[in-house]
Amino acid sequence: MTRVWQWNRPVTVREVLEDLQQERSIAYTTVMTVMDNLHQKGWVRREVDGRAYRYTAVSTRAAYSAALMNEAWSQSDNPAAALVAFFGMMSPEQREALQDAVRMVSPNPVDNSADNPLSGPAGNPAGGPPANPEDGPPEPTATAAEGSAPADGTEPGGGR
Repeated sequence: MTRVWQWNRPVTVREVLEDLQQERSIAYTTVMTVMDNLHQKGWVRREVDGRAYRYTAVSTRAAYSAALMNEAWSQSDNPAAALVAFFGMMSPEQREALQDAVRMVSPNPVDNSADNPLSGPAGNPAGGPPANPEDGPPEPTATAAEGSAPADGTEPGGGR
């Protein structure tokens, strides 16, 4: 899929094969099988071009990434906590990109105050009080019982 997305045009198995062979030895039939599997799964569409098929991506890499994130998020039993944990893993550059994306889809400008979880300090992106005090405190992030080790270096459950 990386080649199909990079080239952003209909591609043949032969083109993908020749590009992959610059990196490693791979058989034509292997690439053909993978392209056919991608077609069967609905990731690419294909059209006949002479004796070959030309394959085109059904969606963009960005749309695919968004679908993966949405699927993972929707499976969480606590979506708010999952987002807080996700924001905590982001680099400052990633948080800035997220703020830019929110600005693109939001009718209201993004609030860059301490109340905005996306603009919090690097170590605590959810820092600051809730935007509306009636909303209560933010959802807790992972605790020792959920798998993270305590700050004192002891094992969860009390042992060393």
